[in-house]
Amino acid sequence: MEFLNKILIYPIDKMPFFLIAIVLAFTVHEFSHAYFANKFGDPTAKLLGRVTLNPAVHFDLFGIILLVIAGFGWARPVPVNRENFDRPRLMGVIVSIAGPLSNFVLGVLGSLIYAGLVQFGVLESITNLKLAEATATLFYFIIIMNFFLFLFNLIPLPPLDGYRVLEDVAPREVRGKLQQFEQWSMLIFLLILFIPGLQAYTITPLYKAAMTMYVEFINMFMVMFGA
Repeated sequence: MEFLNKILIYPIDKMPFFLIAIVLAFTVHEFSHAYFANKFGDPTAKLLGRVTLNPAVHFDLFGIILLVIAGFGWARPVPVNRENFDRPRLMGVIVSIAGPLSNFVLGVLGSLIYAGLVQFGVLESITNLKLAEATATLFYFIIIMNFFLFLFNLIPLPPLDGYRVLEDVAPREVRGKLQQFEQWSMLIFLLILFIPGLQAYTITPLYKAAMTMYVEFINMFMVMFGA
């Protein structure tokens, strides 16, 4: 038990809540990419069975293992063929942004539900303290992780969605120059992951921003419910 607590990003008693939140966040994120790609005329993801909310088809085992150990991981990316779109650049932007926006929506919905549970006394009415604590912890992870993934995926570095949006809106000559740097994307992420000094300027600010969103949305909904 002590060994696991040392290698996992969160204490082992918190890991089930973290994993549930990640399963939900990654599944909805990848489903959103696949859904809109298929909606706009690209059947690639649908033919591969990716237009589904079944978590099993979206998860990469190594990505999840790395996530629980190092806090950095990934799901299986949804393949998109922009040549099948009537308006490749516009529809490409929408497909790319659909993933992060789905995480934002989940974060807002989680905040709304949790604020309602608190404001209307539902959590207080749960006599089992462990169940009440587990419910609060689960909502915490769902809200925080979705807001974090929303912000993280907007970073304009490959293979993140922010980079794909940048690719679609940039002029052709700029896109060609951007693609020359794609081969270095994994090295950049490894540097961010393993150099603590860089994390203070990259990952840490995103977590702080996600925490701010968590507090502000819950407070906003609690005020709304109390009005």
